[in-house]
Amino acid sequence: MRDVLAILGDPVSLERQPAFHIEQAADAVTIAAYHALRRQVFVEEQGLFEDHDLDEHDEDPRTVVLVARDREGAVIGGVRLGPAQLDGPDLGWWYGGRLVVAPASRGSVGPALVRAACARAEDAGVLRFEATVQLRNEPLFTRLGWRAVRRVTVAGAPHVLMRWPVGRIQALADATKRDLGPLLTGLTGVPGFVGDDGVPVPGSDLVAACDAIVPSMVERDPEWAGWCSVLVNVNDLAAMGAEPVGLLDALGARDRSFASRVLTGLRRASDAYGVPVLGGHTQFGVPAALSVTALGRTVHPVPGGGGRPGHEVRLTADLDGRWRPGYAGRQWDSSSFRRTPELRAMLGAVSRARPAAAKDVSMAGVAGTLGMLAEASGCGAELDLARIPRPNGTSMGDWLTCFPGFAMLTTDEPGAGALDAGPAASVPCGRLIPGRGVALCWPDGERTEVLTGGVTGLGRA
Repeated sequence: MRDVLAILGDPVSLERQPAFHIEQAADAVTIAAYHALRRQVFVEEQGLFEDHDLDEHDEDPRTVVLVARDREGAVIGGVRLGPAQLDGPDLGWWYGGRLVVAPASRGSVGPALVRAACARAEDAGVLRFEATVQLRNEPLFTRLGWRAVRRVTVAGAPHVLMRWPVGRIQALADATKRDLGPLLTGLTGVPGFVGDDGVPVPGSDLVAACDAIVPSMVERDPEWAGWCSVLVNVNDLAAMGAEPVGLLDALGARDRSFASRVLTGLRRASDAYGVPVLGGHTQFGVPAALSVTALGRTVHPVPGGGGRPGHEVRLTADLDGRWRPGYAGRQWDSSSFRRTPELRAMLGAVSRARPAAAKDVSMAGVAGTLGMLAEASGCGAELDLARIPRPNGTSMGDWLTCFPGFAMLTTDEPGAGALDAGPAASVPCGRLIPGRGVALCWPDGERTEVLTGGVTGLGRA
């Protein structure tokens, strides 16, 4: 850009260029310049290390380096970040470190690098981001929103362990579920079933469920929207332990062609799951809209609020598949390629196991849905990160906040056994506890709260 502006004879525009910019280091030369700057500051200026400050994190291929360059392209600062655990899978626990700025450039470069590191970590699906900083830098990190955890010693010098508050799970729960309680007051009237995936029809063995598909998704991907309208409803019935018997659809579309695309997906899913469409309503000349009601049968529906402190939390999920194109990190497609026997085996898992409580993982994600189950059960919950089953190549942050296709959270007495769910994995990965909210438990014994209280405001069932 500088060369182009110079050729055009525009020195004023050159002067308006920012004093520095931040980028991810992409070559060995840039990494070497960052290492040289670290040696200049940490070895020669501060005397924290004898010869160099390089360690095993510099050799980890997962480590990310961000550098600040001045207008001439020289590296004037940098920071590294990456998984805290060198061995084993990335659980979403990252460390930032070796923040360095050239003496002549100190001021705004350091804070900018810290902000960039936080953004990069969250973009990578990190749920716990920490750094050990020198005591004199604690006020800076505090001003940037970090929280002190405890004092530590690094290279013989006093430091403080600080943690960036990753609010991804709370933000998703707030956006999708927080206002339900006040809105639905007086509209939920079946005792023992509050905030459940479906509802028992009084005086019968019927269970009804209803879901609407986000209009923007219907417009953007009509066939997939049609498929998902069946998927989410039969999953809701499955969480209640009910056998699906039929569907009713309500479709709004601008014209016949668009309606045909939605119904193509709906018809494919109906055939794949072996659940007939009994009827419905279709309207042309209106904005895209799609909702489906599902009916199922069970004599003994499984409540979402049947958990108690001490119960073991189990996640049963289909880990095969891929991110739906266009929805990476948000929607996991584990169903569109499955055969009917596989799909039906998963749908019958809760009915066969009859746990104390069950919920289908919804748009609030695994953590948010567990918060809903705990809220309805009048308690809190913990998840053991190292035990959560998840697909290879997915970040923990994405997996705990996405719509996972087929995933059931169940609770029961410890040792109740795995759900027989065909191709789905079934793993105990947490517990219900006294209190409220949801916390993540990490391999080093740390515990981070990700939901501070009830998710929906609907209260205990």
